[in-house]
Amino acid sequence: MNRLTPRISHNNIVILATLLLLIVLYGAGSVQYTGFFSLQVFLNLFIDNAYLIIVATGMAFVIISGGIDLSVASLVALVSMVSGDLFAHGANAGTVVAASLALGIAFGAGQGYLIYRFQLHPWIVTLAGMFLARGISFLISSESIVITNETYVKLSQHKIHVWGQNFVSVSVLIALAVVIAVLLVAKFTFFGRAVYAMGGNEKSAALMGLPIARTTVLVYTLSGFCSALGGIVFTLYTLSGYSLHLMGMEMEAIAACVIGGILLTGGFGYLIGPMLGVLCTGIIQTIIMFQGTLSSWWTKIAIGLLLFLFMALQRVIVMRKEKSRNPVSSMNSPNSENKIVNL
Repeated sequence: MNRLTPRISHNNIVILATLLLLIVLYGAGSVQYTGFFSLQVFLNLFIDNAYLIIVATGMAFVIISGGIDLSVASLVALVSMVSGDLFAHGANAGTVVAASLALGIAFGAGQGYLIYRFQLHPWIVTLAGMFLARGISFLISSESIVITNETYVKLSQHKIHVWGQNFVSVSVLIALAVVIAVLLVAKFTFFGRAVYAMGGNEKSAALMGLPIARTTVLVYTLSGFCSALGGIVFTLYTLSGYSLHLMGMEMEAIAACVIGGILLTGGFGYLIGPMLGVLCTGIIQTIIMFQGTLSSWWTKIAIGLLLFLFMALQRVIVMRKEKSRNPVSSMNSPNSENKIVNL
């Protein structure tokens, strides 16, 4: 028991707290509102937030590596606009999907290269990327573009029945596939281990001979790919392209990562966490919808309070880890000396 206690308290407490929060929120909604406790309501959380699960999962890799990506929401909007414009010019669905993914990969790789090559802070580079992607979206069109492509419409309306009349969309399967793929990459590949090592201490990772340059570029390339894929899923969900789609969604992706236990200082986090964080925020929004009289802005208030709570929890965990690793230095601190003198 003593051997297990530090591991649970230090490494798993945040993800356990997220799971507990998910259960409590869903239980509270089920008790308070008729019809809330149903499989379809739960599945709707995945249907409505599939794009955010994909984007947040890509964001998690960036945060674990010690970086940040503020361009994800703008890239999703850009993909929706590019898709709408290509369809308007007669392109087929395969061409649009390939072009969208290529755009996301190139965009992410370019940001990663700039960050490492010129030693620029990720906040600055991805902030510039955010403005660039949003600006290009407006250059394509300032109006909404309705997508009527037959393949996209069929995929958007296709229902995959899982139990009786309950169903999920194709987007949900894509989102779950991304989460599973990323979990496997993080656990079983050299790249995944390098990301965690780099986020823990970049200088130590470099001394170990890890390819910091390649890992940095690949991390942002993966984030760009996930944003582009999230843009395709979001376009399937809305069947439209619009320059103002998802304003501020990058903060929702970061919030989902934090609530899901991804350490903002890098080097630690379970990659299933962002999906759990998205589900938590989705349940809050669903509860507000069932309540009927509250403003949708209460969702933002609730998410803000959760962020404060989980950031404080992360800080406590980091402080406890530092204390457990350096018991001698903590005893030799001035405060500890004063305590000994007073005793």
